[in-house]
Amino acid sequence: MNSAAIASKSAAAIEKARSEGRTALIGYLPAGYPDVQGTIDAAVALAENGADVIEIGIPYSDPVMDGQVIQTATVQALENGFRVHQVFDIVAGITSRCEAAVLVMTYWNPVMRMGVDDFSRRLAEAGGAGLITPDLIPDEAAEWFEASDKYGLDRVFLVAPSSTPERMAMTVKASRGFVYAVSIMGVTGARTSVSSAAQQVVEAAHAAGAERVCVGLGVSKAEHVREIGAYAEGAIVGTALVATLGAEGVEAVGKLAAELHSGTTKN
Repeated sequence: MNSAAIASKSAAAIEKARSEGRTALIGYLPAGYPDVQGTIDAAVALAENGADVIEIGIPYSDPVMDGQVIQTATVQALENGFRVHQVFDIVAGITSRCEAAVLVMTYWNPVMRMGVDDFSRRLAEAGGAGLITPDLIPDEAAEWFEASDKYGLDRVFLVAPSSTPERMAMTVKASRGFVYAVSIMGVTGARTSVSSAAQQVVEAAHAAGAERVCVGLGVSKAEHVREIGAYAEGAIVGTALVATLGAEGVEAVGKLAAELHSGTTKN
């Protein structure tokens, strides 16, 4: 498949939001939390209340990026017996019920263990848009480049305040769909404000040629989404949604998504 000819589902979702004068809203949920059906239902509630893109995170026993709320949720999912192959059932369950682009966020080891080509094929068959890979760098992603082109999948890499101009350029070039801008040097978690470094990271990514940059880590309120929308194409919310799902259930997730969506309209 010609890489240049691949239609990106997440890019299309973000561009649709842009055409409507909105910042794209991206919501994260851990796979298998509180259980498989609960993940599907919560994701659909997100989509029905304004989320343009949904990230489904594969639980991992030794996360390097996740804060306490998401760690606790993923531990529960693993204790409940979640297995990696079930993520395809979750993706298929979501894509059959809504129009949102669905990405899987995963550390690279589970993909390697299944086999990069097999994982990619099954994700594409489930209707998935692609992968967000926090611990995979473009220098080591040759097999993923090949598989993602073969199956028409987005590949979302991360950039951070520490990214050098050289790394930024390489990562932007390697990404398809959008570039994930980490706003802080740290782990996930709801915060009272968005890091001042976020805008600088986004501006550097744009300067390196990125058409779509979305900001994650620390986004939890409509005002954060509004603030990010002044300089980025999308805002990513995770911890606040996971905490709400755990404490109040699926309906409350939908209400929070609607509240967050109220911050997406650009002036």
